[in-house]
Amino acid sequence: MGNVWGKEKPLKEVLRENKRMITRAIRELDREKANLEKEEKRLTMEIKKAAKEQQMTSVKIMAKDLVRTRQYITKFIEMRSHLQGCALKLQTVKSHHAMADAMKSTATAMHKMNKAVDVPAINKMMADFERENAKTEIMQEIMGDTIDDALGDENNEEEEDAIVNQVLDEIGISFGEELPEASALGSPALMETTSPNKVAVSEADDPALSELEARLNNLKR
Repeated sequence: MGNVWGKEKPLKEVLRENKRMITRAIRELDREKANLEKEEKRLTMEIKKAAKEQQMTSVKIMAKDLVRTRQYITKFIEMRSHLQGCALKLQTVKSHHAMADAMKSTATAMHKMNKAVDVPAINKMMADFERENAKTEIMQEIMGDTIDDALGDENNEEEEDAIVNQVLDEIGISFGEELPEASALGSPALMETTSPNKVAVSEADDPALSELEARLNNLKR
């Protein structure tokens, strides 16, 4: 359908004009139906009046008019129903056209968005992120291991100090018990008269000194 300039009208405009025409036709039908209903009431009253006056010929003629009027009222109701069906079809077509336009706009927007997105750049960015993330995790593991090792050495040193103190306490008790013999062994007169070989033999024969030497050797290890 074209206008006076020979240009084709948009579908929305065509649908709007057709809907306007259908609405106008429905209003005209309602107006005519209302007039016929008034005529029906008038004929009914006149038929009753003529029947009371025994004017049977007039009653028959007006009865034919009443039947014809009621038939036209029924036809107008049917025509109004058909016009309403046409209006609903036009509304359905308009809804489908709006949905098609919306889908077309959505597809166009998606095409522009996909065209604007640089897929290789995104892949490179994800690869860089994965690589840097792996480096960060490795650095965190190295730092964690280093801190654990440092803290572990401190704990070991504390445990070693505790063991040394315990052993020294035990040595102190044994040393106090063996103090006379140790004093005798360490006297200047005995050291002058005893040869080194004899001192080594006497130390080997003393079980307290052997135990002390074994504990000190274990601590050195």
